[in-house]
Amino acid sequence: MPERRHARAFWTDGDGRGEVRDAVVPEPREGEVVVRTLYSGVSRGTETLVLRGGVPRDQHRVMRAPFQEGDFPGPVKYGYLNVGVVEEGPDGLAGRTVFSLYPHQTRFAVPAEAVRCVPDGVPAGRAVLAGTVETAVNALWDAPVLVGDRVAVVGAGMVGCCVALLAAGVPGTRVQLVDVDPRRAATASALGTGFAPPGEAVSGCDLVFHTSATDEGLARSLELVADEGEVVEMSWYGDRRVRVPLGEGFHSRRLTVRASQVGTVSPSRRGRYGYGDRLDLALRLLRAPAFDALVTGESPFEDLPSVLPRLADGSLPALCHRIAYT
Repeated sequence: MPERRHARAFWTDGDGRGEVRDAVVPEPREGEVVVRTLYSGVSRGTETLVLRGGVPRDQHRVMRAPFQEGDFPGPVKYGYLNVGVVEEGPDGLAGRTVFSLYPHQTRFAVPAEAVRCVPDGVPAGRAVLAGTVETAVNALWDAPVLVGDRVAVVGAGMVGCCVALLAAGVPGTRVQLVDVDPRRAATASALGTGFAPPGEAVSGCDLVFHTSATDEGLARSLELVADEGEVVEMSWYGDRRVRVPLGEGFHSRRLTVRASQVGTVSPSRRGRYGYGDRLDLALRLLRAPAFDALVTGESPFEDLPSVLPRLADGSLPALCHRIAYT
């Protein structure tokens, strides 16, 4: 088989295991491009949930990745943070570095409209964060941070750090990352935000974004927000039930908990932005070198079967773990 038609792809079985399989790249049809992957990123929260088969049955359709193969709980080819170079395609795309929502695979063919060009000034290795930055953009459209706001982000993972970095760009804001891991203090410093463990976080916040996917994080978020303030719930809990403390002062303080999820464009921008426009914006924002602080490890593609379980059990700590392709 010609090299340009051969590929390797990562699959999970929904029971905590994964494997790399051979794949065939079909001849591109009119309007399609063939992409050779340079890097992919592991979306740790979602992908470790998929690895263990934790996607609820009633969310199987909602949670499908754009180019997923197989069905939940598995075997399934899953992922959505891919940066590569166009090997075959129309004029204007051939040779360009592009981002797409494709799983972990060495080479693939997709419609040309499914790839977005990585702007000048954004390194390919940083561009794997585009999907996560897009999630943060959508959250800030759902709950805009205003000049001078006091903001807490509870949960200093990939999503939380991206939200904190974008929120800190609003003039006069006080942004504090809150996490149980003291090592996240160095990350917060690199992002230009404050940091505190949960017990020392400053309360009276106008907005709190919760991204820790823990009951304790959600409870602390409700404690940190000011009266009549808003907690934006961004965590994905999968099939876990969550205890929400709606007693005590929840009603008398007139608190609000609202959801934000990247699967749809925020209603506040839906009339002016499509999915591609939102992703293009995320890619432009990645010109900021501070985002490099979120890439905390890298492994070769063929090591993914051993790397993802270690990310899932915490023995390999990471924010964004990048996968490199030779």
